[in-house]
Amino acid sequence: MILVAGLTPAWQQIAVLNRLRVGEVNRAREVHWCASGKVLNVGLALTQLGASVRTLSLVGSGASGEAMRRDMADLGVDVRWIESSPRQRVCTTLLDRDSGQTTEIVENSLPATPAELATFEAAFADEAASGNVEFVILTGSLPNNTHSDYYAKLLDHTRAKAILDIRGVELLATWRHAPFLVKPNREELAQTVQRPLSSADDIWQATQEIHEFGAEWAIVTNGPDEVLASHVEQRAAISDRFRFDVPRVEVVNPIGCGDCFTAGLACALQRGADMPAAIRAGISAAARNAEQLLPARIG
Repeated sequence: MILVAGLTPAWQQIAVLNRLRVGEVNRAREVHWCASGKVLNVGLALTQLGASVRTLSLVGSGASGEAMRRDMADLGVDVRWIESSPRQRVCTTLLDRDSGQTTEIVENSLPATPAELATFEAAFADEAASGNVEFVILTGSLPNNTHSDYYAKLLDHTRAKAILDIRGVELLATWRHAPFLVKPNREELAQTVQRPLSSADDIWQATQEIHEFGAEWAIVTNGPDEVLASHVEQRAAISDRFRFDVPRVEVVNPIGCGDCFTAGLACALQRGADMPAAIRAGISAAARNAEQLLPARIG
């Protein structure tokens, strides 16, 4: 089984505009609402791919939190919800059909209480204790005021292979666990190593630093551009490097493509694929997501 855990889901508004005019009144030609955020996107995509998966997520209060629960239930996603007292955050995607550009308005998650974080950690330990959990995916940012080592504390409770789609200090805090796989996008990797990554050589150097901290695999996505992956065993000085082309598709909504990549990769690994084949499965899942209006609905 794959256990997906994250603390910052979102109730998502998607507005389709003929053209986004900054500073003017904009009338949407379509508006859609759905459950989203990285943790739910990964859990939903894995469900639609037919993987054996359990999702663990916080859920905020209010009508948006209830709507998010209903949406995941209607889609058949197996979610263990941990209730959080702040209202559920709402994020907005603006799709400009004239320019093809996507604008994201992201509301940061409100702080979770120490008791809520402790409850989530206990629930994670309970889920991870199952003998059939082969992979653990930790994904998404942490709620405001949560200590940066929180994900590292979760990993204290499992020996499953860790797939980490997190960034910055939250990622750096996990190195004592020598994670199996780290999957940032280019921007997230740059934030983690705290410098611009202008070329492939810059990315390779950054992934080598990731390996020096103990990660076995580093896989870097970059939107419609090629995926770069590197692998080392036992912190070797030289890594194996791989490049994968990304197919050109008609993009309807790019939000959630990285999450679907993670899901496609993990599903393939669960089924026994080698890593190159799993990466190609991730690329395929991301491409299917880009062609859909609502994120992670790739079934």
